[in-house]
Amino acid sequence: MVVRKPFYKLGRRLGAVVHRKCQTQKFAISEAKKRKNMPRKGALSDYGRQLLEKQKVRFTYGITEKQLRRYVKESMKSQDTNAELYKKLEMRLDSVVHNAGFAPTQPAARQMVSHGHITVNGRKVTIPSYQVKKGDVVEVREQSKSKPLFVLRADEIAQANAPAWMEVDHKKLVAKIKSNPEYDPASSVFDFKAVFEFYTR
Repeated sequence: MVVRKPFYKLGRRLGAVVHRKCQTQKFAISEAKKRKNMPRKGALSDYGRQLLEKQKVRFTYGITEKQLRRYVKESMKSQDTNAELYKKLEMRLDSVVHNAGFAPTQPAARQMVSHGHITVNGRKVTIPSYQVKKGDVVEVREQSKSKPLFVLRADEIAQANAPAWMEVDHKKLVAKIKSNPEYDPASSVFDFKAVFEFYTR
């Protein structure tokens, strides 16, 4: 089980990427003021940097230490380890639901899946870590579409920007996986190299 910590405290330690509540102007201004009045810290050791990156990935995707370790181990069998790890994280069902805009946050997406609101290829799936594949169709269950959970967020869902590797019909609450997500190290907020270094020490 992933231990929940205050969003701002996590964002301050691991970076704003870990939660949407930390990706606001209010948070940025607050952090700028705090840094101005705080003594400058020394450079992180290699271990400290690797641990920080590993924790950033864990809390962003809401996964356990055991799950991340398994993803890393499996990804090391691939020629492109970084791309494979990124794919495993992004193709989790809860990640797909969040990226499609059906859920406002990763924790909300995980709960949405666990409570049986999501189907994959017409079959209800209640496992957040379920690995979605290219060609799969992820949809909010017909019985769930009329629930306040989705009706009250209709405008927010309609404005969601889904990644290019999925095709989303925000009105019908359907997402089709067109291709595998492509890892771009230049735009990535994660240092996967440091994550692999942490687990292969």
